[in-house]
Amino acid sequence: PLIKKALSGILHVHGRPSEKAKPLSAEQLAKIADILKQQNTFADSRNNALLQTGFFGAFRRSELIALRWEHITYVPQGMEILIPRSKTDQEGVGEVIALPYGNSLLCPVTALNEWSIKLSSPTSGPVFCRLLKNQQPTPQALSAQSINNIIKSVAKNCQLPDAENYSGHSLRRGFATTASQQGATLGSIMRQGRWRNETTVHGYIQEGRRFESNAATKILENLTPAMGLSISRDSTVTDGGD
Repeated sequence: PLIKKALSGILHVHGRPSEKAKPLSAEQLAKIADILKQQNTFADSRNNALLQTGFFGAFRRSELIALRWEHITYVPQGMEILIPRSKTDQEGVGEVIALPYGNSLLCPVTALNEWSIKLSSPTSGPVFCRLLKNQQPTPQALSAQSINNIIKSVAKNCQLPDAENYSGHSLRRGFATTASQQGATLGSIMRQGRWRNETTVHGYIQEGRRFESNAATKILENLTPAMGLSISRDSTVTDGGD
């Protein structure tokens, strides 16, 4: 108890905002996808599929590295991906995530299919595998840290601001923020991302809506030049204290 009390006191005196991964927006993802498709190396194709799948499926890093080709089923509307076990499914009941077809800018189904073709359409094994320096694919899945490194590297190469602040969690955060901005309901966002805690998702949503229904915006929108002219030219501003 004494140690807990001391740590609590330290936090009160020296507390700082928690460091959070920067959310990746759909517009930024489209820019990245366009650049990766133009370069079109083995790594670029894999990374494009990784980012689009991770974003639209709101996947955790652990889920992405565990994803296998035998977990994917193509359906007329897109694809269904089985997650045998996840952070919120410790009993291993399994959850199925639906990824719909997109358009020429972004389409996780097309991106994943193109990556499959590059690998000669495998039917088993890890989807997002490690590549050797010569771009040769290996049977080993990427590590969680590798996914972080890939996203930071891609963000830097595409000249996104604050590239070092992106990580694997940027995909989930970005999905929740963007989906909310586009009018998706809280329930549909939580279902796609397998969130159980509404507070977590509300936090992401609020971050993306800081400039929506903003009280300061209302004041600024209703300011007119005439209001400024009503202030006397020789008026002085004094320090009135707090």
